[in-house]
Amino acid sequence: MQSAPINKYRPFPPVDLPNRQWPSRTQTEAPMWCSVDLRDGNQALAQPMSVEEKLEYFEMLVKIGFKEIEVGFPSASQIEFDFIRRLIDENRIPDDVAIQILCQCREELISRSCESMMGAKNVIFHLYNSTSPAQRDHVFNASKEDIVAIAVNGTKWVKQYTQALVDDGTHVRFEYSPESFTSTELDFALEICEAVTDVWQPTDENKIILNLPATVEYGTPNIHADQIEWMCTHLTRREQAIISLHTHNDRGTGVAATELALLAGADRVEGTLFGNGERTGNLDIVVVALNLYTHGIDPQLDFSNLNDIRSIYERCTRLRVPPRQPYAGELVFTAFSGSHQDAIKKSWAKQKPDTPWDVLYIPIDPADIGRNYKAIIRINSQSGKGGVAYILENVFGYDLPKLMQREVGRSINVMADKTGRELSADDIHQAFLDEYLNRKERVAITKFRSDESDETVSCECEVIIDGQAHNLTAEGNGPIDAFMRSLDGTGLPKIEVQSYSEHSLGKGAKAKAVSYIQIETESGLSLYGAGSDNNIEFASIKAIVSAVNRVLAKK
Repeated sequence: MQSAPINKYRPFPPVDLPNRQWPSRTQTEAPMWCSVDLRDGNQALAQPMSVEEKLEYFEMLVKIGFKEIEVGFPSASQIEFDFIRRLIDENRIPDDVAIQILCQCREELISRSCESMMGAKNVIFHLYNSTSPAQRDHVFNASKEDIVAIAVNGTKWVKQYTQALVDDGTHVRFEYSPESFTSTELDFALEICEAVTDVWQPTDENKIILNLPATVEYGTPNIHADQIEWMCTHLTRREQAIISLHTHNDRGTGVAATELALLAGADRVEGTLFGNGERTGNLDIVVVALNLYTHGIDPQLDFSNLNDIRSIYERCTRLRVPPRQPYAGELVFTAFSGSHQDAIKKSWAKQKPDTPWDVLYIPIDPADIGRNYKAIIRINSQSGKGGVAYILENVFGYDLPKLMQREVGRSINVMADKTGRELSADDIHQAFLDEYLNRKERVAITKFRSDESDETVSCECEVIIDGQAHNLTAEGNGPIDAFMRSLDGTGLPKIEVQSYSEHSLGKGAKAKAVSYIQIETESGLSLYGAGSDNNIEFASIKAIVSAVNRVLAKK
């Protein structure tokens, strides 16, 4: 229990909405999206982006598919103003993309903002003022009437100063935000939105955007949904309004609040890539969009190259995407647990092209967002045979027999325990090579030739045993049997072959063969050996030598 007195806090008030409809609704299409990375995200950076970085970031947002992009607060600084001018003067804005600017309800700031947008084809003027009781009382010392007047006068100035844009051929849309909407009395939020709408006079063709921000996330997602549904059902001109969401993540539920609010009737979502923003951040648009995608809904945004998007984001913002960030984090498609690895390996093998995705523990095909399959299974002391086998097969091409998977998995686990760290794919590969394919102590095969006549096969070979060369010959019912017989009398342990398998390693004429042989000694010890060579017959002989060396190492 917390040591501080709990009564210093109070529960967030619920909404009186007995006939709420959102719990029974299902999302069927993507909302309108607006990126606020270049404004809300940028203002949260310890080192804001340079103009050149913002230009690169803007181009990335356009490529992703954003049709509405909040590009800054041009009345706040010359850098912001100059950035917007470069976008317009250098013709960097596609015809189907609207740039959005944010502005307070002050005449000189509104005038300056309109100057920054002259010559643009499509703009959204985003006006806001604070409306919550705490803001009214603690910051502005203003009445409700005073706050409404601020919003109304601001809207009038926007109409006045944007007329020059309209006359110049710019398509102007208007967005109003009652800042801290979720902390504002609903009836007052409705009153001020109605007053602003009355001034703006939206139409069916040019709707007003009413942005209802959770500037600070205080309530639970269900209460946020209730607030949005209440507003949607009480607005006089709901059909001439686009209801927009702008959630933050102070309680860690920004995504849930957004998804439920969309069910409650919202049309539009503002957010940032990877949730960048002040305090705990803005809504992560990547998560909401890809959540839709995994439900078979086209998000209308392209995250098929998420690694490159993440790279640009990290370079321009100087922030790192957390390793557990949904979809984009380094570890989100990674399993260390042995049982999970085994389930992934088995379900992946059964996944067929053009069938619904059904791979266990992986909610989206990593290939759909440009992620690498190699990162799915990673090995530490908690991992099992399935993960090791997956890496050896999918990264390096070794399709181990099932019983051999257990043997190799145990040896890799021992290695992980000793090192106390995660093992890379290269670590695992090298350990496999050292234990099986490259093993030459105490026995090595330097020459092997076989001849078949009638029902027998004869072999001639040179075997090095403890540094001593032995030229051996023998006959058998096949090359393997003949070689096994040639070892009689050398002092090496008597062994019997229990199983044999082989496959090509790679493709084409230069592909090597790899063989796996399971042997058993007179004492009942059962081990595998592996060999690889351009000649499949010699690969099997090397596998026997590998197994013999592993038996000798046990003595």
